[in-house]
Order: sequence, then structure tokens, then C-alpha cells
Amino acid sequence: MRFGLFCSAQASRDDLPPETGQGFRDYLDFNVEAEELGFHSSFLVEHHFTGWNQVSATLMLLTCLAMRTTRMRLGSAVIVLPWHNPVLLAEQAATLDLVSGGRLDFGVGKGYRQSEFTGFQVPPEEAEARFEEAVEVITRCWLERSRFSHRGRFWRFQDIVVEPPPAQRPHPPFWMAAGSPASIRNAAERGFNLMLDQYASPEQIGERIALYRAEREAHGRPFDPMGVAVARQLYVAKDRADAEAALARQAKYTQRTVSVSRSPGRKGGSHVLAYADNSGATEEHALYGTPEEICAKLAAVSDAGARYVLLTVLGGKEQLRRFAQEVMPAFSAADDGERNAG
Repeated sequence: MRFGLFCSAQASRDDLPPETGQGFRDYLDFNVEAEELGFHSSFLVEHHFTGWNQVSATLMLLTCLAMRTTRMRLGSAVIVLPWHNPVLLAEQAATLDLVSGGRLDFGVGKGYRQSEFTGFQVPPEEAEARFEEAVEVITRCWLERSRFSHRGRFWRFQDIVVEPPPAQRPHPPFWMAAGSPASIRNAAERGFNLMLDQYASPEQIGERIALYRAEREAHGRPFDPMGVAVARQLYVAKDRADAEAALARQAKYTQRTVSVSRSPGRKGGSHVLAYADNSGATEEHALYGTPEEICAKLAAVSDAGARYVLLTVLGGKEQLRRFAQEVMPAFSAADDGERNAG
């Protein structure tokens, strides 16, 4: 299996205010160590107007990380396209791809937090159309080296040539978070890579990977298991009591996300809402436990067809080290055995 990180960050930390930016520097140090320990990638969120000092300038922070790493893939999870001018976003993402040596994984989404729709004064019912037009424009920006014009519903550009071009060809891979059959089919039809949520059971993961693979192949696209990433929360515990205490802390954090995800009178929203009304459902499949328990849970995910797992780590660098030393080797050895058998 391949392991990456699914990260958030806050400018502040318990002992220092947001103006210091120490939380962002801690995030960078954390990821530098993750690369040294063998983690393949790090995906970073985008959020606005929370009051929690969360990451709002995702590509800027990833560019900082690009300057301190050499191998780690740098992913957005996700850039919310309805908030952005697609040409400016294409330019910024291409710049990151260049300075990182072609390491950008461009995760995109439509948005779900009501506070963000309200703050940006974007009607939620326009999210789908804005997303579609933005994908069209960004893709064209990265593919065309001659001047072009665009006249769409939300954006108009006249006689532009978008610079610089990205390092990766034909362009950085798009990643899309999806869970419903319709959204999974949509990702497969577009040729996008797929991110699956951290709350789904191994059985659900297996069904979703199978659907994605079938849809890609039906459209003449090859299936690469590393083009599907499954998110999971991680805490390497000393014992069961330690794990239960960590799960309780995580449940409180998740509830904060649920509170900003609900929107009265609007269908849809964050994937977490599909699990939030069932007690314990958002923690049921988290990788919280002893190394042996975590290995068993990862084996179930692997048996479902997942080969790439993105970890949201609770507990800092010590947790990274414990996972790298006490869990990762078992799955690296398994992969080596499979390759040797082949």
C-alpha cells in the first residue's frame, strides 16, 4: 500500500496567536518529517470564514512546502472552484507545478459550507454550473499555448494566453472527492482521479472502487489503483483506553465540521452528513488503535481494493514516527511479496 497525508492546519496554536503563523510553520515541519519517513503525498484543505484560522490560501502554503521537500506529491483537497477566477487559479496552480518539479495533484470540488456560499455571495444552486465552467476553462488554459477567448455564463476572457504552462503533461492530474454513484461515474467519465471519504466502511469502499473502475473501462480509460485514494483518520494508541479517549476527542472535532455543513432548506452538503446522525458512525472506521488493530483495519481496506490511503493524523510527529515504524513496514513487505510473486 501507498500512504499519504490528508492535512489541515491553523495559523494559531494553543500557546501562540494566529498573527505569528506558528501553526503553519508547524504544518511545514510535520510534512518535511513525513517525507523523510516515506510518506508519498500530502493533500491540504481549503476553507474560509470559520473563525478557526484554517487554511484559506491552499496553493500558497503548498508552494512553501514545495520549497522544503523534493519527492512528496502536493495535493489540494480540495480547491473549491466556485470561489475562484479560473484563469488566475490556472496560473497559480501551474506556477506551483513548475516550482515543485511537477508534483501537483489538483483536487477540486464544488463547495458545501453554507457560510462560504454566503460569504462569497455565490448562490448554492449555481455551484454545479460554476464548477463545470471552471473545469473547462482551467483545462483549456493548461492545454492551449496560443491565445484564445472564452464567453461563458460566469466568466469571460478575451484574447488571453495563460502563462506559465504547468510542468506535467498534458497537465496536473485532477482529483475529485466523490461518494454517490452519480458523482463517482462523473469522475470516471472525466478521467479524474478519485478520493473516497474517511467514514465509509470497507464494503462501501469496495463497491465504489468497482463502480469507478467499471466506468473508466467503459469509457476506454485504463484503471490505475493508485488513482483512487481512501481517506482515514489515524491515531496509534498505547492501549484500548488511549484509543477510546482519542476517539472521543475526534468526535468533538467532527461535530464542529457537521455544524457548519448543515444548511436548512438545502439538499446535499458535506459527505459527513451521511454519517452524522448515526451515533459513532463518523468514528467507526477510523484507524484508532494499537499497531496490531490498525494493521487489521488496513488489511480490510486493502482487501476491498484500496492501495492508496491518505491519513489525517492526530498527535503530531510522534504519531507519524510510530505509524512509519510499527505499521508501514508490514504493508511494504506485503507489496514486495506481491511484486516478487508476479
